[in-house]
Amino acid sequence: MVEQGDERRFGEFVAVRRHEYVAELALDRPKAMNAVSTEMARSLAGACAALAADPDVRVVVLTSTHERAFCVGADLKERNSFTDADLMRQRPVARAAYTGVLELPMPTVAAVHGFALGGGFELALSCDLIVADRTAVLGLPEVSVGVIPGGGGTQLLPRRVGAARAAELIFSARRLEAVEARELGLVDELVEEGRDRAEALALAARVAANSPVGLRAAKRALRLGQGLDLRAGLEVEDAAWRSVAFSGDRAEGVAAFNEKRKPQWPGR
Repeated sequence: MVEQGDERRFGEFVAVRRHEYVAELALDRPKAMNAVSTEMARSLAGACAALAADPDVRVVVLTSTHERAFCVGADLKERNSFTDADLMRQRPVARAAYTGVLELPMPTVAAVHGFALGGGFELALSCDLIVADRTAVLGLPEVSVGVIPGGGGTQLLPRRVGAARAAELIFSARRLEAVEARELGLVDELVEEGRDRAEALALAARVAANSPVGLRAAKRALRLGQGLDLRAGLEVEDAAWRSVAFSGDRAEGVAAFNEKRKPQWPGR
């Protein structure tokens, strides 16, 4: 990690910028449209580990510094030189990048413009919310090059759009323009061209005004409860509630409400 003013660099291709309680996690490999190389994957995992351990970060926004792409997925030029053994050695490195984003304990928002394909789309899907502008093009084209989505796509996409729609999108390898993606539920908020980063950061700031303890517990309940039957899901919710019920944030939230003032969250 290299620190440069308010920006922390993780290797050459990943940067973290702070906006008070919001952390911007920027994909910054513009010469390759943010294609995920082994080095970039390692840096992304490292950045996520640092963010996960930072109690002052309430929301993370995943952005891109490239004007025409969020991320075009795996670096196929790099992989073209791989032996089978190289590919197997890279696999845990690549997985750590995607699971690093997926397992961030605080709410996450992806700001998408241009191409978000393959692993790039999977990085967005790993976030809790996706804000996209009208230039966004999304898709999982992996079967067209002889593999399958391996960054969580086969599991995350059906959780958004259902099994049949996910199967159609994955089997056909087709790309979706922004409007159709919003209609199908692949995108949560569609904004005007060039506004994805600004709107995602604004959304994150609104979320970050809330209790950090409550936010993390709510995310944990949402994630752990997926796929469970109702009774089991309610037990997950109850456990998350118990983890915040006697917290300093809960006491401050109730006091601030009754005193008609803005809460000053202790974050514990």
